[in-house]
Amino acid sequence: MHKLSRSNRDKLQQFVAITGASEKNALQALKACDWQLEAAFDVFYSQPQPRSNGDMRRLEELYNRYKDPYSDMIMAEGISVLCSDLQVEPQDIVTLVLSWHMNAATACEFSKEEFFGGLQALGVDSIGKLQEKLSFMRSELKDEQKFHDIYNFAFGWAKEKGQKSLALDTAIGMWQLLFAEREWPLVNHWCDFLQDRHNKAISKDTWAQLLEFARTVDPALSNYDAEGAWPYLIDEFVEYLYDKSVVEK
Repeated sequence: MHKLSRSNRDKLQQFVAITGASEKNALQALKACDWQLEAAFDVFYSQPQPRSNGDMRRLEELYNRYKDPYSDMIMAEGISVLCSDLQVEPQDIVTLVLSWHMNAATACEFSKEEFFGGLQALGVDSIGKLQEKLSFMRSELKDEQKFHDIYNFAFGWAKEKGQKSLALDTAIGMWQLLFAEREWPLVNHWCDFLQDRHNKAISKDTWAQLLEFARTVDPALSNYDAEGAWPYLIDEFVEYLYDKSVVEK
């Protein structure tokens, strides 16, 4: 410890506090990532963490607190209690990030396997430890690749079981939630356009391509290519922006 600079010592202490890792393991992860804290978190959480019987017992107790009394699942009511324990609103985007870590198949549901797997991947076995991870999970939305992964995960997570497309109202709610984190100036115009001109469910292709459009096309459409391979709905949206004089041709 005494050989570390103040900056690196602070990073080591922060890493230990957030992950619960030993100083030895924390030092290995940080050194492997040239003392880049976020990269070291990624390395640490990508490695399977050894679990003791005590850890598994605590996970079991936690699961049973939220489990539905009539099925071996955590359902909407249990997730509401979990959010209350974490002191976050159920509609807070951090619940989406948590569901992404759990690889949850459906919104408002966690299977036992999903719940255990997500908490183990995060290296937590208590509400207190999970609460300490909330700031880390929020920070993941600032990472472009992770935002891309969370965005694409959200489509399957939010759609109704058995449906191939995402209901329009649900899609609009998810876009407003996601683009509040990753600002896109045209998001409200996009949602208005869909309600005015489309009024149908959203396909997976449109969902995925919209993020690419928001990421690569300037809000003034100065680099929009009308001959590009955008879905017809995005091309119609561009015409809508011209018609409404939101942007000039």
